[in-house]
Amino acid sequence: MKQVLITGAAGFIGSHLCDRFIKEGWYVVGVDNFLTGSLENLEHLLLNQNFELVEEDVIKGLEWEGHLDLILHFACPASPVDYLNFPIETLMVDSVGTSHTLKLAKDKRARYVFASTSEVYGDPQVHPQPESYWGNVNPVGPRSVYDEAKRFSEALSMAYHRECGVDVRIIRIFNTYGPRMKLKDGRVVPNFIFQALNGQDLTVYGDGSQSRSFCYVDDLVEGIFLVSDVDAIKYRVMNLGNPDEYKIIDFAQIILEKTGSNSKIIFKPLPRDDPKMRKPDISLARESLHWKPVISLDEGLAKTIQYFQSQLEDVE
Repeated sequence: MKQVLITGAAGFIGSHLCDRFIKEGWYVVGVDNFLTGSLENLEHLLLNQNFELVEEDVIKGLEWEGHLDLILHFACPASPVDYLNFPIETLMVDSVGTSHTLKLAKDKRARYVFASTSEVYGDPQVHPQPESYWGNVNPVGPRSVYDEAKRFSEALSMAYHRECGVDVRIIRIFNTYGPRMKLKDGRVVPNFIFQALNGQDLTVYGDGSQSRSFCYVDDLVEGIFLVSDVDAIKYRVMNLGNPDEYKIIDFAQIILEKTGSNSKIIFKPLPRDDPKMRKPDISLARESLHWKPVISLDEGLAKTIQYFQSQLEDVE
């Protein structure tokens, strides 16, 4: 049986990856220190004979006695709320933690997949963003704890590939949404849905003309699995996201319509270094993986809103 180790296994995307690899017949070792992850995301797997949960902080080190075919390094606070609350931990998990996971991949001769982000493009001056774009990042701004940590991890991953022969694949993940996001995650989809379901004003930053593209988590996981499982891959760095683009003000209206909320839209100042536009060029993924998102915004939002409603009912 193939074995995969997934760091950040209790997180939003990490827990969905655990499900997918188990479904595909892999033995999954899930690693998490629960700084921002939730055990609730993995409770349905705890009795599964093909799943093992290890509570460990990859910043302090990472060891595994058995063989490993694949390592997915997804451990990192990902929402602005989390990485601004844990700036040092964010920098450390995507520097020291990346080093530990890469060393393990080298020792085990395992394939290595790193979860990077569209944030490496910063506030882009190229639109849409292809993998060849080097980005426009403020290296000392508040968001740099996340942006620069990911950029460093990309560089370290490629150094291990060039110097040690590790089979490295880097995924730049664009805005993703779906079940298992936290109620107060801080990103636009959960923010708007939470506010709408609670009758609160929807908070739009700036004038709402900035754009984002939204990928449902099942589509993203499909892309990640393909990147991880394909033996011969042409591109070491690959965007994964949905190229359908929406202005934030228009997206707020969509959420109000989908939830049937009577909430109003209010405006607050745009946070420092907040990207004005974000849209992936997924040409490389289409070419090499024959991958593209297939879940519509209508379908994805319906599932996500239903999940949030159930979470709110549990809280009550």
